[in-house]
Amino acid sequence: MSDSFTPNTPVPGGVRNTDPDTSYEAADSIDTTVLERIVYDTIKKFPNGCINDEVLALLPGFTHQTISPRYAPLLRKGWIIDTGDRRKARSGRSQRVMKAAVKEDHETQGLQP
Repeated sequence: MSDSFTPNTPVPGGVRNTDPDTSYEAADSIDTTVLERIVYDTIKKFPNGCINDEVLALLPGFTHQTISPRYAPLLRKGWIIDTGDRRKARSGRSQRVMKAAVKEDHETQGLQP
């Protein structure tokens, strides 16, 4: 076993330790807190849940690569939930249906408010 092995694990900012320096520069230029709030506020507009395509349609100034990485932290923080439903995207593939978490979701799913 080599001592030089470094696992490909994420570091703060969403960059992996094996990513090039340009990825670190890009991560430093993004305020993920602001982006998470924008994505959360957009998802809140869909009380019955939404898919990524619907979020992107309301955020035309952002790319898929900017928006989709915000879902995992929002899920972990309990701000949004995966409803378990799936809907067909424009591509024909299924996308998960997400919605803003409400008090009842916190209680039934054991989420932290």
